This record gives sequence, C-alpha cells and structure tokens, in this order.
Amino acid sequence: MHVREPAWKCLRSHPRRFPGGVPLDACGPWKEWNILKTIALGQLLSLCICGTAITSQYLAEKYKVNTPMLQSFINYCLLFLVYTVMLTFQSGSGNLLYILKRKWWKYILLGLADVEANYLIVRAYQYTTLTSVQLLDCFGIPVLMALSWFILYARYRVIHFVAVAVCLLGVGTMVGADILAGREDNSGSDVLIGDILVLLGASLYAVSNVCEEYIVKKLSRQEFLGMVGLFGTLISGIQLLIVEYKDIASIHWDWKIALLFVAFALCMFCLYSFMPLVIRITSATSVNLGILTADLYSLFFGLFLFGYKFSGLYILSFTVIMVGFILYCSTPTRTAEPAESSVPPVTSIGIDNLALKLEENLQETHSAVL
Repeated sequence: MHVREPAWKCLRSHPRRFPGGVPLDACGPWKEWNILKTIALGQLLSLCICGTAITSQYLAEKYKVNTPMLQSFINYCLLFLVYTVMLTFQSGSGNLLYILKRKWWKYILLGLADVEANYLIVRAYQYTTLTSVQLLDCFGIPVLMALSWFILYARYRVIHFVAVAVCLLGVGTMVGADILAGREDNSGSDVLIGDILVLLGASLYAVSNVCEEYIVKKLSRQEFLGMVGLFGTLISGIQLLIVEYKDIASIHWDWKIALLFVAFALCMFCLYSFMPLVIRITSATSVNLGILTADLYSLFFGLFLFGYKFSGLYILSFTVIMVGFILYCSTPTRTAEPAESSVPPVTSIGIDNLALKLEENLQETHSAVL
C-alpha cells in the first residue's frame, strides 16, 4: 500500500521531528565547547536518521519491501522491552502503574501523535512531490516554536528567527539541487491531498516534540520513552494489522532482509534513546534544526550506494544549514519566569541555560549595588 521511496524519502518516514539555545557556561572557551558539543550531538542524531534511510532504501529498492509501519512497530517494541519494563521496577511516582493511573489518557494522545506523524508523512508521498514534502515538512519548525512559546514559556530573540530563516534557506537550496539533479520525477496523483497530509504530519511532529521536551525536562527521560514505547506499540500494532498485513504476508524472508530490519530498528532505537538526552541539554527546536542535515548525509551515502548524481549545491546547502544552526545555538532563549523568582529552579520548564541566567542575574545585582 506504500509506494517505493528512495533514501531521502524514507528519511522522512520514520524520524521523529523533533525552543532554545545551547546550555552554555558563563563565557569564553566553555561557551564554544558547548556549542561544538551540541553540533556534534545533533549530527549524531542525523546519522541515526541516515541509517534508517539507507536500510529502508535497500528494503524498498532491492527486496521490494515497503512496510514502514512494521519497521516503526519493531522500534516501539524495543522501547517497550527496555524502558517500559524499566518503569515497572521503579518505585514511587516513577512506577508504571502510578503513571498510568494519573496520566494514561495524556500518553495515549502522545503515542497517537507520534505514530500518526510518521504515517502521514509516508502517505503524503503517494499524492505529492518530493519538493512539496521537503518544503512543507519544515512547517513543523514554526509550529514547534509557537507551541514552545505558550507551553514551555520560551522567549526568542531576533537572532533565533534569523537563524531559522537561514536554515530554511538551506533546505530550499537542497530542494533546488534535487530538481537540478533530476530527482523530482515522482509526482503523486493529488497534490493538494499530499500537501495537507504533510502539514498535518509536521504539526503532529511539533506536538510530539514539545511534549517530549516538557517531559524530559520536567519529569524524566525514562517516563517519556517508556510510555511512548507502551502506547506506540499498541497503536502501531493495530494500525499495522489494518494497513500493511498484505505487504507483510508477501515478504519472502531471508537473513539479509532480517538483517536490514534489525539495522533499521537499532538506528531508530538509538535515535529515540539519544534524542531526549540532546533535547534535555538544548531544546526541541535546536534539535530539529540540527537534523535538517540528515537528508544530506543520506544523499552522500547514496552517491556510492545508489548512484545518485552529485551537485555542488548540496555542499552549499549543508553549509547554510550549519551556519543557521550555529547562529541559533550561539544565543540562549529567555524563559518567562514568575515575577517573585529571579532565578528559576533547575527543573523549571523551558530552561536552556541556567548558568548564563545566573551570570546575568549576578551582573544585574552588582550593577544595582554600584
């Protein structure tokens, strides 16, 4: 029921799209070190996404296997076996039963958003073009920033909006390179339906990512992954039986296909496991800007594995995206704080840079005393 997707399309099928700047220390070398660390972590996530794209490409092109929901289901099962089981052995408010009694319906909605975001983007390729998906998928970033403004109380500066614009310019350059390279030849049957599906999927990605940032900063990483693993397994399993049972039944299993499924599942599991760690020290918005380069990594691997044509615009696109990402990370966002508290607690929602906030408060106090 799914069209075959090249690697850069499969890339959009499975990653989680996941406000703020880098948690910088006061100043000087520590600031530059934290920026570099954030860049490295973001590119690690991009490589995980690239791994899912390459394995999906092999499954689709060589073995005619198009089962993105099955691949996602395996990932959710891994999350369930590791993190959901981990919650069952915790005590107090971190216990699985305690969480389910108080917040089960919230996590059902989160799991639904996470599963359907992936599915809608995949589905959109049957109706619209690669260019439309690449451009409209970026709609999730402004939606994410808006949600972070109201839910996480993030307050942006002019440089953040400039940085986002620069990153989107890099995406536009990448799309232009795709067109010049002749890869814009898989048009769907109803562009309007496809575009709507992309916008819905991107919005659901934004909802999922904001919830993830809230949970990992306010509650715990284990709780987020455990509950997503639980409800993601249930929801994707039911949807799998509805939309992909014929595709699964037609698979001629051998060790190579099984190995590709395992490789895909491990890349996705690493992506889901590492992303909350990166979001905790940065933010959902900065992570989403950083993983825009995943398309380009997929392309670079495709040059050798699938015979893609190279264009110098891809290098320009990568450079522009990285410049925008560094600009965004160079300045922390502000957090709306209660008037009675000049320095928020470490667990406050949306805090990206407690060290810098402390320094700014100390400087203001010193100036007032003088």
